[in-house]
Amino acid sequence: MPPTSNIPIVAIVGRPNVGKSTLFNRFAGSRRALVEDVPGITRDRIATEIEVGKRRVLIVDTAGLDGEADEGLYGAVQHQAQSAIAEADAVLFLVDGKSGLLPEDEALAQTLRRTSKPVMLAVNKIDRPEHQPRAGEFYALGFEHTRSISAEHATGAWDALEALVAQIPETRKPEPVVDEGIRIAIVGRPNVGKSSLLNRLVGEERVVVSDVPGTTRDAVDTRVVRDDQRFTLIDTAGLRKQGKRTRTAERGSALMTVRALERAQVAFVVIDAADGFRSHDATIASLAQERGCATIVLANKWDLVEEAGPQRAKEVRESIQRGLRFLSDAPLLQISAKTGAGVGRLLGRAQKLHQTAERRIPTSELNRWLQDCVSRHEPAMAQRGHRKRPLKFFYATQTTVRPPTFVLVCTDPDAVQTSYRRFLENRLREAFDFNGVPIRLRLRPRSRKDDAE
Repeated sequence: MPPTSNIPIVAIVGRPNVGKSTLFNRFAGSRRALVEDVPGITRDRIATEIEVGKRRVLIVDTAGLDGEADEGLYGAVQHQAQSAIAEADAVLFLVDGKSGLLPEDEALAQTLRRTSKPVMLAVNKIDRPEHQPRAGEFYALGFEHTRSISAEHATGAWDALEALVAQIPETRKPEPVVDEGIRIAIVGRPNVGKSSLLNRLVGEERVVVSDVPGTTRDAVDTRVVRDDQRFTLIDTAGLRKQGKRTRTAERGSALMTVRALERAQVAFVVIDAADGFRSHDATIASLAQERGCATIVLANKWDLVEEAGPQRAKEVRESIQRGLRFLSDAPLLQISAKTGAGVGRLLGRAQKLHQTAERRIPTSELNRWLQDCVSRHEPAMAQRGHRKRPLKFFYATQTTVRPPTFVLVCTDPDAVQTSYRRFLENRLREAFDFNGVPIRLRLRPRSRKDDAE
C-alpha cells in the first residue's frame, strides 16, 4: 500500500432516516462490489470498495460511526458534513423526498456548499414516476447536480453515483517523498485513550523525528524511531493540544478512521477495557481487516480492570474475544496508556506483524500445503443440475503482499462452500504463521493457459 491511497473516497451524508444505509447497502450488495465478506463477521459494514465505470472508489456510510453525538441532532449533522468535507473526495448528499425539505437538510446544505469538492444532491424515495414532483422543492438548496433516486428500488442510484465519480479528478497533487517507515493507525471509539497511547509511545521512545501535517487531513502524524526503525503514528483523534480539544473533535468519525486505515500498514485497535466491549469496537476492527491492515487489539485501561479483581478481568477478556471472534488470530494485549504498562512492547510487535505481512511464500511450498489440505479434508462434490462432480484443486500461488493474497485454481470456484474456504484460510494461517495479518483467498477456474503450462 502506498503512503497515500489513490482510491477516492465517496461519503454518503444526510440527516437520520433519509435512507443512507439503504443506499450504501444497494451499492455494496451489487455484483460490482470488490470486497468479499469475511467469514464469521456479524456486523454492519460501513465502507466498501466498488467499481464505478472504470474506476475503483471507496463508499463510506457516515451513519456507521457517527451515532454517538452528544450535542444534539443539529450538531451531529454539522459534524457529519464537516468530516465529509475534510476526509472525502466527493459527497453524495441524501435527502428524503417523502418527508420534504427540513431545517436539518438546509443546515447540511449550507455547510456542503462551502466546499470545492464534488457534491451530488440525491433526492431519495422517488419510487414511482408520480413521486417526481416531490423533488422540486430541493432545487432551492442550490446544488448544480441534483438527481431523483430510489435507494429501495435502485432507480437512478447508480446513475447518480457514476455522475458524481466522474467529477472527481483523475490525478492528485503528488505528496513529498518522505521515509515514513511503518505506518500505524491508532483507531477506536471516542475516549478509549487513543491520544494518551500516542503520547505514551512518543514518551517511551524518547526520539521524535518530527510532527508533520497529515497528507489527507488537518491532523498531525508523529514520527518516532526505535532501534533504527522509523514509525509514523496516525492518531485518528486528530487534536492533541489540550486547549484546542472539543467533544465533537474527539468523537472521531467514520471517514477519519477509514482514511487513516487507508494510509496505514498496521492498526492498533484500542478498546476501553474498563468500559467493556461495545459493538462499535467490532465495526472498527472489521474496517482494519477490510483495508488490509495487520492488526493488534489493545485492551486499554487494564489497570482499572485489575483493580476490579481477577473475575472482572476474565469477563472482559472473554467479551472481547467473543465480540472479535472474526479476528481471533490477532494479538490481544492488555495495556495502560496512563501507567505505561505493556506499552513498551507495542512497536516491536507492530514491526514483526509488518514483516509477516510482507512475506512471500514460494509456490512449491503453497502447493505442498494445498495437497495436504485436500488429502486431509476433501471438498464437497460440485452440484451441477442433477449431476455431482468431484471438486478438484490444481495449484496455489501468491500474487501480492500487504495483505498477502493467494490464488487457488480449481474446477468450479462457485461450488466451493464458505465453510471450506474458511477451512483453507485457517490452515493457511496455521501453516505459515499469518496470525494478526489479513489474508485474501481468490478462487478461479483453470484456463487453457494453465493447461499449457
